[in-house]
Amino acid sequence: MTSTRTGFGRILVFVYGVFALAATARALVQLATQASKAPVAYSLSLFSGIVYIVATWALATDRRRVALVTIGIELTGVLVIGTLSHPSDIDRASVWSDYGNGYGFVPLVLPFVGLWWLWHINRPQRPMLG
Repeated sequence: MTSTRTGFGRILVFVYGVFALAATARALVQLATQASKAPVAYSLSLFSGIVYIVATWALATDRRRVALVTIGIELTGVLVIGTLSHPSDIDRASVWSDYGNGYGFVPLVLPFVGLWWLWHINRPQRPMLG
């Protein structure tokens, strides 16, 4: 069985790690310096950062069920927050606002790629005909 952290999985772990660091650091700075401006948006960003941290750890340590759950939470979060947010909220955007527009829509694409990877490595391998 293929590990979640080999081949393409290494790239995925790296991207999740970057998002874990970026989302968490941004949220902590925003909460520390401007919490009263948009506590809900900044708390959502911190939550997304924590989700990215757990997903990174799960993918890096081959914990498939944890990865599946956290990536499912990530996908749900980006779809729900993306649907409920409005472009006029840009000064109060979270990582998942407007489907991750502030991050080049990577937060929208990343969970689909993560779920595809988990599905891909769990497929039964066909025996090679020789």
